Amino acid sequence: MKKPRLIAGVVAALATTAAAALVPAPASAQARHTAPAVRLAKSHTPAHAAAALDDPTIVAIFDAANTWDIDLGNLALKKSSNAEVRTFADMMVRDHSAARKLGRDLATKLHVTPTPPGKDFALYKDHVATLAKLNSLSGAAFDKAYVAHEAWYHQAVIDAVTNTLLPATKNAELKDLEVKVAPNFQAHLAAAKALETKLGA
Repeated sequence: MKKPRLIAGVVAALATTAAAALVPAPASAQARHTAPAVRLAKSHTPAHAAAALDDPTIVAIFDAANTWDIDLGNLALKKSSNAEVRTFADMMVRDHSAARKLGRDLATKLHVTPTPPGKDFALYKDHVATLAKLNSLSGAAFDKAYVAHEAWYHQAVIDAVTNTLLPATKNAELKDLEVKVAPNFQAHLAAAKALETKLGA
């Protein structure tokens, strides 16, 4: 399941849409928090320019990346009868659900609300297309396509975090979260590649 996309292009598309998808919490909601608000790094890019990769945008990217892999993991649990694929998919759902909760808890603390990117968002379209393709497959063909996508997806996320997101992150707590979850993404990539080899994907 080859995906000849540039990681930089993926991140640029994420940045452009995700910033518009973030909605600051109302002042009344912020007042209910006893801890002082942590100010996120804001972009100074003019409104007419493409959205910069600021901390609120990165929060939205983190949430979307986890959500989309949870969706695919649940699909694999529904469709696959291969024990190893099901074990891998269960790990994806469990680990990405935990990572997403960490991100959402931090977003609440920082008073931003990550919301899903719109339907015209490039990576959202890719996710929908992947779901459609996987839904059209069954048996070994499904297993190979799912695992091949997971290997590509985790490599893409690791490259994006390492080369773009982490260097762009200003808030210390958000940076710590990105570093904290990195070993899981590496472990997922290794597991996907090993399973891909075993399946002959």
